[in-house]
Amino acid sequence: MKVRIISGVTFALLMMLVVWLGDAVLAVAWCAVSVIVYIEMANAANVSVIDAEGKRKLNLIETISIVGIVIYYAIVYFVQDPLYEMLTFIFLLILTMVVYVFAFPKYKAEQIMHSFFAVIYGPVMISFSLMTRMMSNDMDTPLYNVGFFAAWMIFISAWASDTCAYFAGVTLGRHKLAPTLSPKKSIEGALGGVMGATIAGGIYGKILESCGIFGGGRVWIFALLGMCGSIVAQIGDLAASAIKRNFNIKDYGKCIPGHGGMLDRFDSVIFTSPLIYVLALFFLG
Repeated sequence: MKVRIISGVTFALLMMLVVWLGDAVLAVAWCAVSVIVYIEMANAANVSVIDAEGKRKLNLIETISIVGIVIYYAIVYFVQDPLYEMLTFIFLLILTMVVYVFAFPKYKAEQIMHSFFAVIYGPVMISFSLMTRMMSNDMDTPLYNVGFFAAWMIFISAWASDTCAYFAGVTLGRHKLAPTLSPKKSIEGALGGVMGATIAGGIYGKILESCGIFGGGRVWIFALLGMCGSIVAQIGDLAASAIKRNFNIKDYGKCIPGHGGMLDRFDSVIFTSPLIYVLALFFLG
């Protein structure tokens, strides 16, 4: 437990630091995280090749996907054009299918589909946190950037939801939420997570309002972001658990002591990132 707490706090502080710095630091950090998340999901879905010693090795399909992820993040940061971002994955799919066809029957259709899913599930979803951080509007100043303050809601909604759901579930949990998938999660815990994230978002919005960063009457927007973020964060957590159960694994990796893999820590953030981006773009952008 001690190792889990120390590594969890350290990882959270590092995430907060790169979000705070933003710009190229965040782009490079999130690109690296996305590559690790992709590899973990590809390993779980048996996209990798297992050698004679039982070790997994990257194959050509995974290598192409990793290059595609790096190119995608470069386009998100430097070009910032949805058309080119979409075209990146169109060409990635075409190139992957070229390899599949001319190397047939070396690769299975399942490997191709699982690999492409791993690219969308992790890297693309996570990239929305970078897009949120880069968000701007006509009222931005050197000391104020709407994306900087909106980006924190991605993590506030996910972390507040996880924490409040845990304590609400331990103290009030009576009815199982998804007994087959996650026996320890309860309906009461889920509701507690939503309420906690809503309150946390409202408090965050009130602080920003009190500091004069946002005009009056916008506290409800941050409360709404917290509520919606909590709902999708819990779905993301359950989705990651479902995938692990399908492939009979306990954790996606071992890079974070006491927690498992990078994907085990980002399962909630993966889902909150695109939702907070869309809501922030609509209400604040």
